[in-house]
Amino acid sequence: MQTRNQKYAMSAYKQVIKVSEEQKAKYGSMAHKLPILIRTAGLAQALAFVEAKAANESTHAWKKLLDDLAVTTGNKDKNDLVARSRQAELAEYMQLTREVLAALLWYKRFAQSELDVNSGEQDS
Repeated sequence: MQTRNQKYAMSAYKQVIKVSEEQKAKYGSMAHKLPILIRTAGLAQALAFVEAKAANESTHAWKKLLDDLAVTTGNKDKNDLVARSRQAELAEYMQLTREVLAALLWYKRFAQSELDVNSGEQDS
């Protein structure tokens, strides 16, 4: 039986290796920034921010990250994840936040190792 972290690692790896060349910089940069944004603004606000930004960016890298994150954390898609974050009671919200942060740890690691995007790099 696999641990939650093992499942997240496997899912994140499968998603990250599919990121296109044009999406690498933005996808990797947001993988590094999103955990900080969640800790400072809260899960629902952070996801809403990324969702709004994703609607206006041309490569769709941020939308892909949200979709990938949703799948990794057991949601249908980004819309399901965002809706859950907005509608959850406190205990579920806190659990969802922990799950998203745990999954993002793997996205951040694979952004460094597979996409060669390090924290602090700009998402040009």
